[in-house]
Parts: sequence; C-alpha cells; structure tokens
Amino acid sequence: MSDIAAPLLAWFDHHGRHDLPWQHAGPGNARDAYRVWLSEIMLQQTQVATVIPYFQRFVETLPTLRDLAAADEDTVLALWSGLGYYRRARFLQRAAQECVARHGGELPRDFDALVALPGIGRSTAGAILAQAYGLRFPILDGNVKRVLTRYHGIHGHPGQGAVEKQLWQHADAHTPSQRVADYTQAIMDLGATVCVRSRPQCDACPLATDCVARRDGLTAQLPSPKPRKTIPERDTVMLVLRDARGKILLERRGPQGVWSGLWSLPEAGDNDAAWRIAQQHAVIDDAQALTPFVHVFSHYRLRIEPLLFDGATAHPAIADNPHLRWCGAGELASLGLPAPVRSLLQSL
Repeated sequence: MSDIAAPLLAWFDHHGRHDLPWQHAGPGNARDAYRVWLSEIMLQQTQVATVIPYFQRFVETLPTLRDLAAADEDTVLALWSGLGYYRRARFLQRAAQECVARHGGELPRDFDALVALPGIGRSTAGAILAQAYGLRFPILDGNVKRVLTRYHGIHGHPGQGAVEKQLWQHADAHTPSQRVADYTQAIMDLGATVCVRSRPQCDACPLATDCVARRDGLTAQLPSPKPRKTIPERDTVMLVLRDARGKILLERRGPQGVWSGLWSLPEAGDNDAAWRIAQQHAVIDDAQALTPFVHVFSHYRLRIEPLLFDGATAHPAIADNPHLRWCGAGELASLGLPAPVRSLLQSL
C-alpha cells in the first residue's frame, strides 16, 4: 500500500462521506456504474451540495442508462437546466446511446472503451472503473490535484501539461491495489472537506506530517493559480414577447455557441434590432425595459438587457417554424432553458 493510502483510508473510515446518493445503489448494495458516471459528470465544475438535488431528480426520471439513451433531448436538458456547461448533458446522452449500440447497454469495464465515449476523459474513466468495478485506476480531478500538489510541494498551475503529467505519476503511485473504491472517494473527500482551496484544515489532515506545503508554509500559494486573462464583456438584448394569455415566445438556439440547442429568448444586438425582430414574430404596441443583469461564463461576461413586449399577438406565419414556440408557465419546467433565462421568466 502507498505511503498515503493507509492513513487516508483510516481517516475515511471515520470522517469520509459514505452516504452520497450515488453510492451503494446497485445490486447487493454495490455502487452502480451509471450513477457513478452521472455523478462524476455533474460534479465537474460543480460542488456536491449543488449536485445532489439535480442528481436525485435526474435518476428519478431516468433511472437507468437505457432510459437516458432513449429520452428526448428536451427532457435531458430540462433535468440539467441550472447546472450549466450543457455540453456535458449532450455528451452524457450520446455516450449512453453508444453504450446501448455497442456495449449491451452497460458502461464498459475496459479503460480504452470508456475514454472513447463522448465526455469521458482519463480521470472520469478511472473514477468509474475504481468506484463501480473496484479496478485499480488513478483519478485526478480538481480536489485530487490540490491534495497532491500540496503534499508534494509542486509549483506551477496544475492545468499545465508538464505539471499535470507529474501529478498523474503521483496519483498512480499512491493508488493502492486494495479498497480502490474507498481510496478514490477518500482522496476526493479530503480535497473537498479538509484540503480546501482557502484556509485548509491542516490540523485535521491525515497527511499533514509529510505534507511539503504545510512544512514550508505554502498552503496559500499552492496550487499555483492559473495565469489571469482579462475577461471580455458582451452585450445582448433579450426579447420577452408575452401574449394576452401570458405565453412567452421561445426560440431554440442553434447547434453552435453557448446554450446550443436550448430553448431561450430571441436576442438582438441593440434596441432597434430588437424591435425589428419582435415585429417579425408578432404584432406589438409598446416595450418596457426590464432591469439589466450580468451572467458570467468561464470565458466572458454577458450583460443582458431584457425588453418586455407585453400583449403581443403572434404572426400566424411563425406557427410552422419548429424553432419557435409560445409557452405558458406550466410548460417551462419541461424544457431545457439557460439558468439566467429561467430566472428572468420566473421573475415576471
């Protein structure tokens, strides 16, 4: 067993998380590969507390991989709505469909077959194989990177190729041959609850004795931050066309760009263009500017100016457009909507 596995597993037995909803859900109370996979995808860029209600709602509606593969895209995106990074949901369904077509409706136990599926990288494949099947494969998610970076005193941003290669070597060397599923959960839990980004609880850490960052006073400097870039800003006007019955006009976004394939509000570059677009879709009399707000993506900030056209009357011509639909409040829950759009509509 590696130098950190024994103390880490001993800590996990008393302090680790043993009752997460994706644990112990398969036959004989074993971990189910579908649930492990789903949780790993949801947990990318998202904390456990946020993921849990989304995960529970998702598996209640789509309890098996075959259910996910057969679902319509709107159902999948509606269940994902609010988690962001929607490409994850599309890759999830595409991977499920490939598993049905090529792997008998199951996630394969072969590493190469797993990483060949859409949206499954090296660390996610390792987590599935280790946690669901007990196979010895290392993982390297954000929490594990932080633990290993501090423990070994590794400088340089963990996303840089040379640094990441070094971290993978350490991750593999530390992964034990026994209790692999528990070890995998343990090192993730340590990073999530003790070796946290700010103010790590070193006195509660089972690895503190040999941790280089603690010894040298570098816990605040490691992991090294990503070199900062100026985040650009963009502006858009969102058209809120609402008819006399309270229905809102939604438009399905194209296959490219952010929120691809989701139902959203029509957009324009400025107010003049917004009026022209609104008049193409409906008979309108007046508009009311709503409170602008900012939505932050990983690579830019979007300043949204909503413009409400109340009492709009739909042009009959748009009824034949499959990318446009008038929706009442009761229909919105069943559609994949970007989180800021859903919040905007709920505020009306």
